Amino acid sequence: MAKAELFQKEIPKSERVFYYESEEDDPIQTKEQEKKEKVGLPDGYEFIPKNIFVRMYSAGLFRIFWIFGQWYERRYWGVKVHGREKLKKLKGKGYVMYANHTNPFHDVFGPAIAADRRIFTIISPVNLKVPGIGKLLPYIGGLPLGSTREEKEAFNEAVDKRLAQKKCLVIYPEAHVWPYYTGIRKFPAGDKSFKYAARNDLPIMTMTTTYHKRKDFGKGRELPRMEIYLDGPFLADASLSEDEKRAFLAKKAEESMRKMAKHNTYEYFEYKKKGKK
Repeated sequence: MAKAELFQKEIPKSERVFYYESEEDDPIQTKEQEKKEKVGLPDGYEFIPKNIFVRMYSAGLFRIFWIFGQWYERRYWGVKVHGREKLKKLKGKGYVMYANHTNPFHDVFGPAIAADRRIFTIISPVNLKVPGIGKLLPYIGGLPLGSTREEKEAFNEAVDKRLAQKKCLVIYPEAHVWPYYTGIRKFPAGDKSFKYAARNDLPIMTMTTTYHKRKDFGKGRELPRMEIYLDGPFLADASLSEDEKRAFLAKKAEESMRKMAKHNTYEYFEYKKKGKK
């Protein structure tokens, strides 16, 4: 079934089952994902544009993106955000937000409406090839991972600069999208994705999307609505080594997201491990 169809229309219950071997399996494969190892960044790619007009265009486009996201999230998915008051503790400093990865459309807009400032999201370079929106992603905050040494250095410099500018960096540590999944999977990269907060001595937040029945459930409207739970901030002791900070933050994030995932009340998709009855 095409990727978009999974998230934008009702699916018969008999088709809403995924069989997996490990939590690192990718239930949804697209042509772009299959080619991702071959996708690199354009020559001379700028993670932070130098041209003032490009920066102005980016700021304006993000505003339009944010306004549309407010309408889309609340109108289409019935989103409610809990715990936004916790962001008041982050005034005057940048932070990193870790979120569960369960809906590619919501995962683009959800953090933008949940956060209290402009967001920048770490993405795969393959996303730049997505028809239509791919070329716009860098202007609305997408930070594609580099593959060469020069690209990685430029990427890290850009991340550190955005955090120094007191922005919000968004990361999906589960890596792959599992449609409407109500649990929290292990992070394939372990605590590596927590290095950005660790090396900058900054706090992290978690954003956990949960699923619930709609009021008109059973009347041809079984697609779930969403509720977002923010938790944190969590900050590692400055006296710890960078490795110890990463481990501490990774543990806090996983514990927090598993705790918030308990708010799920509706399983729209069912996940079954292969060979397990």
